Amino acid sequence: MSYASLRDAARDLEKHGMLLRIKDEVDPNLEMAEIHRQVFDRKGPAILFEKVKGSPFQALSNLYGTFERTEFLFRHTLERVKRVIELKKDPANLAKKPGRYLSAPFTAISALPMRSLLGAPITYGTTTIDQLPQVKSWPMDGGAFVTLPQVYTTDPELPGVMHSNLGMYRIQLSGNAYAPNEEIGLHYQLHRGIGVHHAKYNRLDEPFRCSIFVGGPPSHAFAAIMPLPEGLSELTFAGMLAGRRFRYLKQDGYTLSADADFVITGEILKNVKKPEGPFGDHLGYYSLTHDFPVMRVHKVYHRKDPLWHFTVVGRPPQEDSSFGWLIHELVAPLTPQEFPGLKELHAVDAAGVHPLLLAIGHERYMPFRERVPEEILTIANRVLGSGQTSLAKFLFIAASDDDPNLDTHDIPHFFHHLLERVDWTRDLHFQTRTTIDTLDYSGTGWNAGSKVVIACRGDKKRTLKTELPNGFQLPPGFSNPQFCQPGILAVTAPKFEAEKPAREQAEQFCQALDGPDLQHIPLILLVDDSRFTAATPIPVTMCTGYAPSPNTNTGAAAARW
Repeated sequence: MSYASLRDAARDLEKHGMLLRIKDEVDPNLEMAEIHRQVFDRKGPAILFEKVKGSPFQALSNLYGTFERTEFLFRHTLERVKRVIELKKDPANLAKKPGRYLSAPFTAISALPMRSLLGAPITYGTTTIDQLPQVKSWPMDGGAFVTLPQVYTTDPELPGVMHSNLGMYRIQLSGNAYAPNEEIGLHYQLHRGIGVHHAKYNRLDEPFRCSIFVGGPPSHAFAAIMPLPEGLSELTFAGMLAGRRFRYLKQDGYTLSADADFVITGEILKNVKKPEGPFGDHLGYYSLTHDFPVMRVHKVYHRKDPLWHFTVVGRPPQEDSSFGWLIHELVAPLTPQEFPGLKELHAVDAAGVHPLLLAIGHERYMPFRERVPEEILTIANRVLGSGQTSLAKFLFIAASDDDPNLDTHDIPHFFHHLLERVDWTRDLHFQTRTTIDTLDYSGTGWNAGSKVVIACRGDKKRTLKTELPNGFQLPPGFSNPQFCQPGILAVTAPKFEAEKPAREQAEQFCQALDGPDLQHIPLILLVDDSRFTAATPIPVTMCTGYAPSPNTNTGAAAARW
């Protein structure tokens, strides 16, 4: 079956026991988000809030709250979409396995966007921004936000829906200096398609029109975050995954999603910015207030009996972890095509996705020479120079010929393999002044910081252990050594006050440990709380608040992260 609306999907989930109705009135100011978090943490059902305080509209969250429910929503189309992507990777598959791939071209063609000429559900009624559910997730958030928006813009040089961009960029509905019901905030970051459109419109006299879709069939929100191969539009992908063509119409010069629950239309003002944020983000802390573009609201449309679709953002895992899982399910076959020589790539959800990449690459350059990192360094540079993966702060890459069974999704084993072989005098490769994720505050400035590649290949150099060597003694101010796993030791360091004294303390720490034999502990983490670190997934500790270049110190026997 295909869903014609978000409410169709909600009914189907309810029929199968996967939806919870909350009939009591619930406050969108923090209360709805807290209910969502508690249900999500228990791997609970989707949640339909029947009475939202201050709004005439119902709301739906936790739709994609488990991998199993996400797969259930797309159970009739997921396999067909995989075949299209596999054929995109290797068109010769059509001749090799016609039984499997013969229908794939028709799946793509039959999913092309379709213009609605005889009316559409979205034109049922209009409302105002303040009547929408004003969902605020965290106490210090700057106002209410749209957390699952589908932001639609077009290229002025290539007009039409097939050259449009549909992206998920958070929208601030209230607070700060926005004129109520007249202005909303638009937050987008590096490497986003809307930025290309914005730059082009800034050079033109015509207005930069924008439409924000909320709700619609479940595939529409997913399409807005999907990294698609060149030439495949988000609207076509949404149609393929929905099993129903993406329907749209034109109204007052704006494009409307016919099946959306809500559409906010307006004009992104050129060379106008206002403070946006703070916002409790997926790295586990607030992104702060910064100046971002402003959209002047034209109209707010809604369908009959709509559902306000939202999620709650925070430190992973969260509902949007299902997006990362489904993306991997779909695009894994394209990885070798996008990055020649790359066998496997894992954006680690526990680290906030962007900060940490684990990779396995092939080494084919000079098989007659000593086995050292060569081709995997080329691959690493390609990864850090491409689209969304360029936002990575850490890239650990191993060679496939060292262990054909190595798996980037078995994180403890991957780190064990790498730390058995790493040579800190050879395998660290820094980019010291470059761009980093907009949401990452560990760098030298906004969008500015460092990256590091750890490229490892060769025979095992050491046996990793979980015991301290003879003569191990911490310098003053350092305490409570705790093993995270064999070879990785966390130590509680003095509280960070400023960069210079912290650097001096780290130097003193390394000097104090030059004596003991630390060969079997190649990685030492200096942290605020070593017990917490040892009990927490390693990528979270290493990557969220860490600046690779200034915070890395290598000594004769130890590396400090």
